[in-house]
Amino acid sequence: MPEGHSVHRIARQFDRNFVGRPVLASSPQGRFVEGAALLDGREAVSVRAVGKQMFLAFEDDLWLRVHLGMYGAWDFAGEIIIDPTIASSNGRIGHTNQRGTIVEDEPILDSAGENSLTSIGAPRRTRVHVRMSEQTTGLPEDDGEWPPPVVGQVRLRLLTEVTCADLRGPTACELQSPDQVAATIAKLGPDPLVDDIAEGEERFTALVRRKPTPIGLLLMDQTVVSGIGNVYRAELLYRARLDPHTPGRDVPEEVVRGLWRDWVRLLSIGVETGQMMTMDDLDPDAWRAAMASRDDRHWVYHRTGLPCRTCGTAIVMEEMGARKLYWCPYCQR
Repeated sequence: MPEGHSVHRIARQFDRNFVGRPVLASSPQGRFVEGAALLDGREAVSVRAVGKQMFLAFEDDLWLRVHLGMYGAWDFAGEIIIDPTIASSNGRIGHTNQRGTIVEDEPILDSAGENSLTSIGAPRRTRVHVRMSEQTTGLPEDDGEWPPPVVGQVRLRLLTEVTCADLRGPTACELQSPDQVAATIAKLGPDPLVDDIAEGEERFTALVRRKPTPIGLLLMDQTVVSGIGNVYRAELLYRARLDPHTPGRDVPEEVVRGLWRDWVRLLSIGVETGQMMTMDDLDPDAWRAAMASRDDRHWVYHRTGLPCRTCGTAIVMEEMGARKLYWCPYCQR
Protein backbone atom coordinates (compact mmCIF):
# COMPACT_ATOMS: atom_id res chain seq x y z
CA MET A 1 0.00 0.00 0.00
CA PRO A 2 1.37 3.45 -0.86
CA GLU A 3 2.35 5.37 2.26
CA GLY A 4 1.85 9.08 2.76
CA HIS A 5 4.97 10.26 0.95
CA SER A 6 3.90 8.54 -2.29
CA VAL A 7 0.41 10.02 -2.27
CA HIS A 8 1.76 13.52 -1.72
CA ARG A 9 4.16 13.02 -4.63
CA ILE A 10 1.33 11.77 -6.85
CA ALA A 11 -0.73 14.84 -5.90
CA ARG A 12 2.17 17.08 -6.93
CA GLN A 13 2.33 15.22 -10.22
CA PHE A 14 -1.32 16.10 -10.81
CA ASP A 15 -0.78 19.68 -9.70
CA ARG A 16 1.97 20.19 -12.28
CA ASN A 17 0.34 18.34 -15.16
CA PHE A 18 -3.46 18.49 -14.77
CA VAL A 19 -4.53 21.44 -12.61
CA GLY A 20 -5.58 24.41 -14.74
CA ARG A 21 -6.28 22.24 -17.78
CA PRO A 22 -9.49 20.78 -19.23
CA VAL A 23 -9.52 17.03 -18.72
CA LEU A 24 -11.13 14.26 -20.74
CA ALA A 25 -12.32 11.42 -18.53
CA SER A 26 -13.36 7.88 -19.37
CA SER A 27 -13.67 4.50 -17.70
CA PRO A 28 -12.24 1.88 -20.07
CA GLN A 29 -12.95 -0.86 -17.52
CA GLY A 30 -16.57 0.26 -17.26
CA ARG A 31 -16.73 0.44 -13.46
CA PHE A 32 -16.72 4.24 -13.22
CA VAL A 33 -18.65 5.22 -16.34
CA GLU A 34 -21.14 7.58 -14.69
CA GLY A 35 -18.47 9.34 -12.63
CA ALA A 36 -16.18 9.71 -15.62
CA ALA A 37 -19.02 11.18 -17.66
CA LEU A 38 -19.55 13.87 -15.02
CA LEU A 39 -15.83 14.75 -15.02
CA ASP A 40 -15.39 14.66 -18.78
CA GLY A 41 -14.49 18.07 -20.22
CA ARG A 42 -14.23 19.84 -16.88
CA GLU A 43 -11.13 21.76 -15.81
CA ALA A 44 -9.12 20.40 -12.90
CA VAL A 45 -8.80 23.29 -10.46
CA SER A 46 -6.87 21.96 -7.45
CA VAL A 47 -5.51 18.84 -5.80
CA ARG A 48 -4.64 17.85 -2.26
CA ALA A 49 -3.37 14.77 -0.50
CA VAL A 50 -4.20 13.88 3.09
CA GLY A 51 -2.50 10.79 4.41
CA LYS A 52 -3.10 7.99 1.92
CA GLN A 53 -5.95 9.71 0.08
CA MET A 54 -5.92 12.15 -2.82
CA PHE A 55 -8.65 14.65 -3.67
CA LEU A 56 -8.73 16.21 -7.15
CA ALA A 57 -11.12 19.14 -7.56
CA PHE A 58 -12.90 20.00 -10.81
CA GLU A 59 -15.12 22.84 -11.89
CA ASP A 60 -18.53 23.21 -10.27
CA ASP A 61 -17.37 21.91 -6.87
CA LEU A 62 -16.96 18.34 -8.04
CA TRP A 63 -14.21 16.35 -6.32
CA LEU A 64 -12.62 13.04 -7.22
CA ARG A 65 -11.53 11.02 -4.19
CA VAL A 66 -8.98 8.24 -4.75
CA HIS A 67 -7.61 5.81 -2.21
CA LEU A 68 -5.18 3.39 -3.87
CA GLY A 69 -5.39 0.80 -1.11
CA MET A 70 -3.29 -2.35 -1.40
CA TYR A 71 -3.40 -2.79 -5.15
CA GLY A 72 -4.16 0.59 -6.68
CA ALA A 73 -1.82 2.31 -9.11
CA TRP A 74 -1.54 5.40 -11.30
CA ASP A 75 0.20 5.10 -14.67
CA PHE A 76 1.35 8.36 -16.24
CA ALA A 77 2.18 8.70 -19.92
CA GLY A 78 3.06 11.55 -22.26
CA GLU A 79 4.78 14.79 -21.45
CA ILE A 80 5.39 15.00 -17.72
CA ILE A 81 6.60 18.20 -16.09
CA ILE A 82 8.53 17.58 -12.91
CA ASP A 83 7.66 19.35 -9.67
CA PRO A 84 10.66 21.62 -9.02
CA THR A 85 10.10 21.45 -5.26
CA ILE A 86 11.03 17.77 -5.31
CA ALA A 87 14.72 17.02 -5.53
CA SER A 88 17.14 14.51 -4.20
CA SER A 89 18.95 15.37 -1.02
CA ASN A 90 21.94 16.55 -3.05
CA GLY A 91 19.79 18.57 -5.44
CA ARG A 92 20.50 16.31 -8.39
CA ILE A 93 17.15 14.82 -9.25
CA GLY A 94 17.22 16.85 -12.47
CA HIS A 95 14.66 19.08 -14.13
CA THR A 96 12.47 19.21 -17.19
CA ASN A 97 11.75 21.88 -19.73
CA GLN A 98 8.18 22.85 -20.47
CA ARG A 99 7.79 19.99 -22.94
CA GLY A 100 8.78 17.41 -20.37
CA THR A 101 12.24 16.48 -21.60
CA ILE A 102 14.31 15.50 -18.62
CA VAL A 103 17.81 16.75 -17.96
CA GLU A 104 19.69 15.19 -15.07
CA ASP A 105 22.70 13.34 -13.81
CA GLU A 106 22.77 9.57 -13.92
CA PRO A 107 19.69 8.38 -11.99
CA ILE A 108 19.85 6.14 -8.97
CA LEU A 109 17.89 3.06 -9.95
CA ASP A 110 16.17 0.96 -7.33
CA SER A 111 16.27 -2.79 -7.84
CA ALA A 112 14.22 -3.49 -4.71
CA GLY A 113 10.90 -2.28 -6.06
CA GLU A 114 10.81 1.39 -5.15
CA ASN A 115 11.10 4.20 -7.60
CA SER A 116 14.22 5.73 -9.01
CA LEU A 117 14.71 9.41 -8.34
CA THR A 118 13.36 10.17 -11.81
CA SER A 119 9.97 8.57 -11.40
CA ILE A 120 8.20 11.79 -10.49
CA GLY A 121 9.26 13.46 -13.72
CA ALA A 122 9.41 11.07 -16.63
CA PRO A 123 11.09 11.63 -19.99
CA ARG A 124 8.79 12.45 -22.87
CA ARG A 125 6.63 9.64 -24.14
CA THR A 126 7.74 7.27 -21.41
CA ARG A 127 5.12 5.69 -19.21
CA VAL A 128 5.71 6.01 -15.47
CA HIS A 129 4.05 3.50 -13.16
CA VAL A 130 3.18 4.75 -9.68
CA ARG A 131 2.34 1.83 -7.43
CA MET A 132 3.21 0.93 -3.86
CA SER A 133 6.23 3.17 -3.29
CA GLU A 134 6.16 4.69 -6.76
CA GLN A 135 8.45 2.30 -8.56
CA THR A 136 9.19 2.75 -12.22
CA THR A 137 8.38 -0.59 -13.83
CA GLY A 138 9.01 -2.30 -17.10
CA LEU A 139 5.91 -1.07 -18.87
CA PRO A 140 6.68 -0.60 -22.56
CA GLU A 141 7.57 2.81 -23.88
CA ASP A 142 4.93 4.44 -26.05
CA ASP A 143 5.45 4.14 -29.78
CA GLY A 144 4.20 7.64 -30.53
CA GLU A 145 0.50 6.74 -30.52
CA TRP A 146 -1.65 9.32 -28.75
CA PRO A 147 -3.51 8.79 -26.62
CA PRO A 148 -1.61 5.68 -25.55
CA PRO A 149 -3.45 2.36 -25.82
CA VAL A 150 -5.32 1.17 -22.76
CA VAL A 151 -3.45 -1.64 -21.02
CA GLY A 152 -5.24 -3.84 -18.50
CA GLN A 153 -8.12 -2.90 -16.25
CA VAL A 154 -8.19 0.90 -16.17
CA ARG A 155 -10.86 2.18 -13.78
CA LEU A 156 -10.38 5.82 -14.80
CA ARG A 157 -8.40 7.56 -17.52
CA LEU A 158 -7.72 11.29 -17.21
CA LEU A 159 -6.32 12.94 -20.31
CA THR A 160 -5.09 16.41 -21.21
CA GLU A 161 -3.71 17.36 -24.62
CA VAL A 162 -0.29 15.95 -23.70
CA THR A 163 -0.54 13.95 -20.46
CA CYS A 164 -2.41 10.77 -19.58
CA ALA A 165 -3.09 9.26 -16.15
CA ASP A 166 -4.61 5.78 -15.84
CA LEU A 167 -5.97 4.53 -12.51
CA ARG A 168 -6.07 0.81 -11.78
CA GLY A 169 -7.30 -1.24 -8.85
CA PRO A 170 -8.05 1.47 -6.26
CA THR A 171 -9.84 0.77 -3.01
CA ALA A 172 -11.88 3.94 -3.54
CA CYS A 173 -12.63 5.99 -6.65
CA GLU A 174 -15.65 8.20 -6.16
CA LEU A 175 -17.05 11.68 -6.67
CA GLN A 176 -17.72 13.83 -3.63
CA SER A 177 -19.19 17.23 -2.86
CA PRO A 178 -17.13 19.77 -0.90
CA ASP A 179 -19.03 18.85 2.25
CA GLN A 180 -18.33 15.17 1.72
CA VAL A 181 -14.63 15.88 1.19
CA ALA A 182 -14.54 17.89 4.40
CA ALA A 183 -16.27 15.06 6.27
CA THR A 184 -13.83 12.48 4.89
CA ILE A 185 -10.82 14.56 5.89
CA ALA A 186 -12.29 15.29 9.33
CA LYS A 187 -12.17 11.57 10.10
CA LEU A 188 -8.44 11.38 9.39
CA GLY A 189 -5.67 11.93 11.87
CA PRO A 190 -3.19 14.80 11.46
CA ASP A 191 -0.90 14.90 8.43
CA PRO A 192 2.33 16.91 8.87
CA LEU A 193 2.12 18.17 5.29
CA VAL A 194 -1.46 19.37 5.69
CA ASP A 195 -2.03 20.36 9.29
CA ASP A 196 -0.19 22.83 11.47
CA ILE A 197 2.72 20.77 12.78
CA ALA A 198 2.43 21.98 16.38
CA GLU A 199 -1.33 21.45 16.44
CA GLY A 200 -0.87 18.05 14.84
CA GLU A 201 1.58 17.08 17.56
CA GLU A 202 -0.89 18.01 20.29
CA ARG A 203 -3.73 16.14 18.61
CA PHE A 204 -1.62 13.02 17.97
CA THR A 205 -0.23 13.02 21.50
CA ALA A 206 -3.65 13.38 23.08
CA LEU A 207 -5.12 10.57 20.97
CA VAL A 208 -2.32 8.11 21.66
CA ARG A 209 -2.05 8.87 25.37
CA ARG A 210 -5.66 8.01 26.10
CA LYS A 211 -5.88 4.69 24.23
CA PRO A 212 -5.17 1.18 25.59
CA THR A 213 -4.45 -0.03 22.03
CA PRO A 214 -0.86 -1.16 21.31
CA ILE A 215 1.23 1.62 19.78
CA GLY A 216 2.05 -0.70 16.88
CA LEU A 217 -1.64 -0.62 15.92
CA LEU A 218 -2.19 3.05 16.68
CA LEU A 219 0.48 4.14 14.21
CA MET A 220 -1.42 2.31 11.44
CA ASP A 221 -4.77 3.80 12.46
CA GLN A 222 -5.48 6.58 9.96
CA THR A 223 -7.85 8.25 12.41
CA VAL A 224 -4.92 8.69 14.81
CA VAL A 225 -2.26 9.82 12.34
CA SER A 226 -2.40 10.06 8.56
CA GLY A 227 -0.04 8.45 6.11
CA ILE A 228 1.92 5.91 8.16
CA GLY A 229 1.98 2.43 6.65
CA ASN A 230 3.80 -0.80 7.34
CA VAL A 231 7.32 0.38 6.52
CA TYR A 232 7.18 3.64 8.42
CA ARG A 233 5.46 1.94 11.38
CA ALA A 234 8.29 -0.54 11.86
CA GLU A 235 11.00 2.06 11.36
CA LEU A 236 9.47 4.71 13.60
CA LEU A 237 9.05 2.23 16.44
CA TYR A 238 12.62 1.02 16.10
CA ARG A 239 14.04 4.53 15.94
CA ALA A 240 12.14 5.27 19.17
CA ARG A 241 13.34 1.96 20.68
CA LEU A 242 9.72 1.28 21.52
CA ASP A 243 8.08 -2.11 22.07
CA PRO A 244 5.21 -2.31 19.51
CA HIS A 245 2.95 -3.97 22.08
CA THR A 246 3.07 -1.08 24.57
CA PRO A 247 -0.41 0.38 25.10
CA GLY A 248 -0.60 3.93 23.81
CA ARG A 249 -1.58 5.31 27.20
CA ASP A 250 1.57 3.76 28.71
CA VAL A 251 3.98 5.35 26.24
CA PRO A 252 5.68 8.31 27.94
CA GLU A 253 4.47 11.63 26.61
CA GLU A 254 7.95 12.68 25.48
CA VAL A 255 8.24 9.44 23.47
CA VAL A 256 4.87 10.03 21.79
CA ARG A 257 5.93 13.55 20.87
CA GLY A 258 9.21 12.16 19.59
CA LEU A 259 7.32 9.76 17.32
CA TRP A 260 5.37 12.64 15.80
CA ARG A 261 8.47 14.76 15.26
CA ASP A 262 10.29 11.82 13.68
CA TRP A 263 7.30 11.24 11.39
CA VAL A 264 7.44 14.89 10.34
CA ARG A 265 11.09 14.44 9.40
CA LEU A 266 10.81 11.06 7.67
CA LEU A 267 7.73 12.10 5.68
CA SER A 268 9.58 15.15 4.39
CA ILE A 269 12.51 12.98 3.31
CA GLY A 270 10.14 10.54 1.62
CA VAL A 271 8.42 13.26 -0.39
CA GLU A 272 11.76 14.77 -1.35
CA THR A 273 13.44 11.57 -2.49
CA GLY A 274 10.53 9.30 -3.34
CA GLN A 275 11.88 6.58 -1.08
CA MET A 276 11.30 5.62 2.52
CA MET A 277 14.78 6.44 3.79
CA THR A 278 14.97 5.83 7.54
CA MET A 279 18.73 5.51 8.09
CA ASP A 280 20.62 8.51 9.48
CA ASP A 281 24.13 9.90 9.12
CA LEU A 282 25.09 8.00 5.98
CA ASP A 283 28.15 9.04 4.01
CA PRO A 284 27.62 9.83 0.29
CA ASP A 285 28.44 6.30 -0.89
CA ALA A 286 26.19 4.69 1.70
CA TRP A 287 23.40 7.16 0.88
CA ARG A 288 23.57 6.31 -2.81
CA ALA A 289 23.58 2.58 -1.99
CA ALA A 290 20.53 3.08 0.23
CA MET A 291 18.72 4.99 -2.50
CA ALA A 292 19.32 2.06 -4.82
CA SER A 293 18.51 -0.78 -2.44
CA ARG A 294 15.91 -1.21 0.26
CA ASP A 295 18.27 -3.59 2.06
CA ASP A 296 20.52 -0.63 2.85
CA ARG A 297 17.73 1.81 3.65
CA HIS A 298 15.93 0.44 6.69
CA TRP A 299 16.75 -0.56 10.25
CA VAL A 300 14.33 -3.47 10.67
CA TYR A 301 11.76 -3.56 7.88
CA HIS A 302 11.89 -6.74 5.80
CA ARG A 303 14.91 -8.01 7.77
CA THR A 304 13.39 -11.10 9.42
CA GLY A 305 16.11 -13.24 10.98
CA LEU A 306 18.91 -10.85 10.07
CA PRO A 307 21.02 -9.34 12.86
CA CYS A 308 19.91 -6.00 14.27
CA ARG A 309 22.17 -3.27 12.93
CA THR A 310 22.69 -2.05 16.50
CA CYS A 311 22.77 -5.04 18.83
CA GLY A 312 23.03 -8.12 16.59
CA THR A 313 19.82 -9.75 17.83
CA ALA A 314 17.79 -11.46 15.11
CA ILE A 315 14.97 -9.26 13.81
CA VAL A 316 11.53 -10.71 14.51
CA MET A 317 8.51 -10.66 12.23
CA GLU A 318 4.97 -11.12 13.54
CA GLU A 319 1.44 -10.34 12.45
CA MET A 320 -0.08 -7.21 13.95
CA GLY A 321 -3.21 -5.67 12.57
CA ALA A 322 -3.20 -8.15 9.67
CA ARG A 323 0.13 -6.75 8.51
CA LYS A 324 3.70 -7.91 9.01
CA LEU A 325 5.52 -6.13 11.81
CA TYR A 326 9.31 -6.17 12.03
CA TRP A 327 11.12 -5.30 15.25
CA CYS A 328 14.14 -6.00 17.42
CA PRO A 329 13.19 -7.76 20.69
CA TYR A 330 16.35 -6.49 22.41
CA CYS A 331 16.55 -2.84 21.33
CA GLN A 332 12.79 -2.41 21.63
CA ARG A 333 12.38 -3.88 25.11
